[in-house]
Amino acid sequence: MDTPLLLMPDLFAHREALRLPAAKVVEKLVEIVGRKLTAYIGGVKDARAVDRWIAGGAMYGGAESRLRFAFQVARALSELDSPAVVQAWLTGVNPELKDRVPLRVMRENEIDAVAPAILSAARAFLGGG
Repeated sequence: MDTPLLLMPDLFAHREALRLPAAKVVEKLVEIVGRKLTAYIGGVKDARAVDRWIAGGAMYGGAESRLRFAFQVARALSELDSPAVVQAWLTGVNPELKDRVPLRVMRENEIDAVAPAILSAARAFLGGG
């Protein structure tokens, strides 16, 4: 029996993060976490770069994959909590990540290497664990 996507916010968020154009991913991420955190995730110091990305400007390095992944996580968390709670989860020390900060882990590592741990931590939070 298939579980409806609404009961699996991380699956829905994953599909949305893959299907949306990069500019739309950035725009929606800004709605959840703000420009400064989006810039941080994208690896830039100037939040004006976020506006350029939303306008369709090129992203360099691993910025797009980090931003898509961050959107996936933020979008899943936002199904059950407010943007303020999502921001706190992303920027707070997380015991599921060996007391590391999820956004810092995302920014400082290859997404492929850290995605399973971050998704596991997000799912634990979503499940109330």
